[in-house]
Amino acid sequence: MKKIFALLLALLMLASVLAGCASEQVNNDTNPETKPDASANTDVNAKPAAEKAPEKSLKIVTTIFPEYDWVREVLGDQAENDELTMLLDNGVDLHSYQPTADDIVKISDCDLFIYVGGESDGWVDDALKNATNKNMKVINLLEVLGDSVKAEEVVEGMQETEHDRDHDHSKEVSTFEDDEVQDRSLSDWAGDWQSAYPFALDGTLDDAFAAMAEESEMTAKEYKTYYQNGYKTDISNINIEGDHIEFTYEDGKKVGSDYKYVGYYIQNWSTGTKAAMYRFEAVDRTSGAPIYIEFNDHMIEPATAEHFHIRMSNESFDAIVDPENSWPTFFPAGMTGEEICEHMEGHDHDEDEEHKHEEGEEHEHEEEKDEHVWLSLKNAEVLVNAISASLQELDPDNKATYAANSSAYIEKLSALDGEYQAAVDAATYQTVLFGDRFPFRYLVDDYGLSYYAAFVGCSAETEASFETISFLAKKVDELGLPCVLTIEGAQHKIAETIVQNTAEKNQKVLTMDSMQSTTSKDVKNGTTYLSVMEQNLSVLKEALG
Repeated sequence: MKKIFALLLALLMLASVLAGCASEQVNNDTNPETKPDASANTDVNAKPAAEKAPEKSLKIVTTIFPEYDWVREVLGDQAENDELTMLLDNGVDLHSYQPTADDIVKISDCDLFIYVGGESDGWVDDALKNATNKNMKVINLLEVLGDSVKAEEVVEGMQETEHDRDHDHSKEVSTFEDDEVQDRSLSDWAGDWQSAYPFALDGTLDDAFAAMAEESEMTAKEYKTYYQNGYKTDISNINIEGDHIEFTYEDGKKVGSDYKYVGYYIQNWSTGTKAAMYRFEAVDRTSGAPIYIEFNDHMIEPATAEHFHIRMSNESFDAIVDPENSWPTFFPAGMTGEEICEHMEGHDHDEDEEHKHEEGEEHEHEEEKDEHVWLSLKNAEVLVNAISASLQELDPDNKATYAANSSAYIEKLSALDGEYQAAVDAATYQTVLFGDRFPFRYLVDDYGLSYYAAFVGCSAETEASFETISFLAKKVDELGLPCVLTIEGAQHKIAETIVQNTAEKNQKVLTMDSMQSTTSKDVKNGTTYLSVMEQNLSVLKEALG
């Protein structure tokens, strides 16, 4: 790759030199104006162009919009005399951008190059090694910020990465010490749930049964019969909210009652494994709702259920019949039968094989830095100062101008920072929830907010699992949040699906702009770093109530 970069750069630079010999080069990156018309009015006292000393012209290349806009602010009126380029100018975000040959040439002979410096900028080292301007100043945002740079953070409920799916051991357990079991509350099973029994009957789960058969002596047909018997129930739906459980039967009849937790029971299976059965009693014994119920979801400590098995009796817990062969199973109501089938195919794997590591194998993984440093106003102040310092060194004749411009701009950043803090201090809620990637870690940390999200900020994932959707929907319900947030982009399917899986289903879906797709067209239409952050503040105020 390095040889390719070097060869490409040499060829392109040679072409540029030859072209320059044939005609005077005109830069159109930031100033599309052509030479003045000969007939235009001019100052009669002005010296001929050949006699005028050319003004200092800097070539500045930035990767992303925030860097570009900060430079514009520091340059002020001087920007008209300089060549300023923003590389990510076609709507492609930082994580998927690859430089063109023209981009490499622009970097090669520029005076100042500014980039983020994270994993997404892995191409930069080769580009700089082959630069023709050896006096170029380079600003790496992450290096400037130093210890204040944060690592990517995976919080509860967040979609697993591909690596996590390969190596993270499930919380579900079938062997444990009895004293490891912890009490749980009914909120672990909160939400709307549907029975898997109809899908076992109508053939929807046949692919899962076939997959199981490949790893067993049982046939797919035998598995189907086994699950039909185990899943059998006349209850079609279960809704759990607070301490209340409502049961809907196949004939449409609904019964419900508040329930109280009475502890757990350790069930020892004939296979040598065991499970924790969490038991609840109906408060209203005349409601028609089952009096004695117990949940099993393969967990032994507080956790949001992905699915559950439920058994019940109107006589006593001891009267629950044949728990090994009867285990009515419920999945989130928003899941399709096909999604349940996919879940079963992945759930009933050979755990020993999945989690087996070769002897001596090491799993050391470099901590990935969160690149979205520009979304902190506090970071912006530091970075603007660094840009100003570099420009002052490159162009000492305009040192005072750059210093004054950066000082005035930092005052605006600081004032907006204060508005953010005031809004958070006055807010009803202190948590935001994103049905999307989450590039706003720096922002929420600045103001002490908590957050939940579907993916980490740099994730390439586009589809959320039903576990993630279910978890986030339950969090919206639990916290009473009025909004589900997204980042810029046309598709907000995940956020909308989260809303549809909440109890109220009336939360707003609002967008915060991470400035990863801002273009020069947006700039021409008046977009600035401050205007975006001001709009983000308006959205945040609504989300926090």
